[in-house]
Amino acid sequence: MTGIAGSECMVRAIANLNRPGWNLSAAEGFAVVLFRPVGLRELELVAASGWRVFPPRFVWQPIFYPVVTREYARAIVTQWNSKESEAGHCGFVTEFDIDDEFVARYPVQQLGGGPIYRELWVPAAELAEFNAHILGPIRVVESVYGSEYAAELDLASGLPVSVIRAGRQDAAPGTSSSDS
Repeated sequence: MTGIAGSECMVRAIANLNRPGWNLSAAEGFAVVLFRPVGLRELELVAASGWRVFPPRFVWQPIFYPVVTREYARAIVTQWNSKESEAGHCGFVTEFDIDDEFVARYPVQQLGGGPIYRELWVPAAELAEFNAHILGPIRVVESVYGSEYAAELDLASGLPVSVIRAGRQDAAPGTSSSDS
């Protein structure tokens, strides 16, 4: 099996990557926990959606790539987003739950550099359907600010004020699944 979900042995393999990656919700069934490294503008768009969807890709971005491990997402925001002006000299690790049966259609891609470098390749044309299978809010679990980051931070959340302004008043940008 090449998908992220499926047989019991595949469930155990994914769950043992680096942290428990499976949640059981009586209402929803099985959910896979995935991560997405984002820059400032993408996070503002996620906030503007009520913390429910990832924004459409640009024409020159044919693939949306959520990653399987928090460590991989952290490496991206630390090594790339926090150093690039296009990303606002900051990066954020987002975490979200997605329906396991749906996400099974996307094989896990192993990149070079070790076992933490695993991601899914979701064609940009399928992102709206992917978003429809996200269970609950998208959560910010880590923020990384580069040395050239200069914008104001919200003291309560630790997020840029622009992200708080982009979000809806009734949708908290919290860091745990109870914040929604």
